[in-house]
Amino acid sequence: MWGIILSIILAVIIGLIGDALAGHNMPGGIIGAMVAGFVGAWLGALLLGNWGPIVGNFAVIPAIIGTALFVFLLGLVSRLFRQAA
Repeated sequence: MWGIILSIILAVIIGLIGDALAGHNMPGGIIGAMVAGFVGAWLGALLLGNWGPIVGNFAVIPAIIGTALFVFLLGLVSRLFRQAA
């Protein structure tokens, strides 16, 4: 039970840090930050591997970099859809 709670809290923190690095383009508030944290952790581990400090099954540095990349790309796609509409 504590593992799930720790994972969710870390996903939110990583999502907020990634959002701050990418210029605050993440919609959805805390839930959006949590989703971005989980997707960013997966993307960071896929692209960069699992190196650096690992907390709650998250490799923290690749997760933050992956989240910033995900939020940046999500912001670009969001702007494209707003311009097309």
